[in-house]
Amino acid sequence: MAVLSSFQRFEEALDQVNASRYGLQAGVFTRDLHRAQKAWDELEVGGVIIGDVPSWRVDHMPYGGVKDSGLGREGIRYAIEEMTEPRLLVIRSV
Repeated sequence: MAVLSSFQRFEEALDQVNASRYGLQAGVFTRDLHRAQKAWDELEVGGVIIGDVPSWRVDHMPYGGVKDSGLGREGIRYAIEEMTEPRLLVIRSV
């Protein structure tokens, strides 16, 4: 599913994304580096993809969201952490 909306100002688009209760990933199509940085700074999402769709990913990327868009992250590092139990052993010798 895709939602297409038109906006007069770039800031309106950012506000609309942030108004959502979801925040998985965002795709921003721009050649303006300042707008790309502004999107990164302001969007309340798990990841910002500049120049491609938000479902683009590579296995080692920490793919996931914020707000009501899931719990945690996917990716190799996060899978290893999920399957690992951190433990601690302290031995104090006198």
